[in-house]
Amino acid sequence: MSVKNIDDYIATFPKGTQTVLKKLRATIRKAAPKAEETINYQIPTFTLQGNLVHFAAFKNHIGFYPTPSGIEKFKEELSVYEGAKGSVKFPLDKPIPYALITKIVKFRVQENLERAAAKGKRKQTPSKL
Repeated sequence: MSVKNIDDYIATFPKGTQTVLKKLRATIRKAAPKAEETINYQIPTFTLQGNLVHFAAFKNHIGFYPTPSGIEKFKEELSVYEGAKGSVKFPLDKPIPYALITKIVKFRVQENLERAAAKGKRKQTPSKL
């Protein structure tokens, strides 16, 4: 499956899954209004000073990929879900935790902005020879 944008991606799924994906996209957009949408690794991606979060739909779950730091920061709240170092699976037969997703995305925005600011400060510091 090769898609050009998130709309194309969402359109490839059954109606029920499309509804969840649209709400997930809107949730991320609201939490990170300055983020840009793209497709990376053939899945929807939001970027802001680097990758912010990715998501993907599967037969029985939504995969959400907020990087290992996003998983670690919210590991207690995410402990009820299957996951890995940088991902979590939200089952489609259970309510999607949109409020938690909002908190994770806001954390990732702050993390990326702080990292970008730190990089900017290093660039401005003259190196000692």
